[in-house]
Amino acid sequence: MKYLLWLLKAAIFFTLFAFALNNQQDATVNFFFGASWRAPLVLVVLAAFAGGMVVGALGMLPGWWKHRSAAAQFSDPPLAPVAAAPVTGAAVLVPTDLPAVRQHGL
Repeated sequence: MKYLLWLLKAAIFFTLFAFALNNQQDATVNFFFGASWRAPLVLVVLAAFAGGMVVGALGMLPGWWKHRSAAAQFSDPPLAPVAAAPVTGAAVLVPTDLPAVRQHGL
């Protein structure tokens, strides 16, 4: 299985490398107010991909913050004393009021 994954990664790398070699001609990207950017086509595609990743990550930030703050509320559950432990005689603290845990499968 490990070799199959390496083979898949190598195939993806060589496909992208061949794409980059086949698209070395210049492309012009026209912006507003007459501004333009002239660069090899592979750099234009790479910049568009990176920009899409940044916009996607920024769009997901509010959801991440909401889930992170919700998880922080349940990180330290309250502890309640229970009967003394039979061996040592010390009180044992166990969490009470644990939140419901949902299973999410991928």
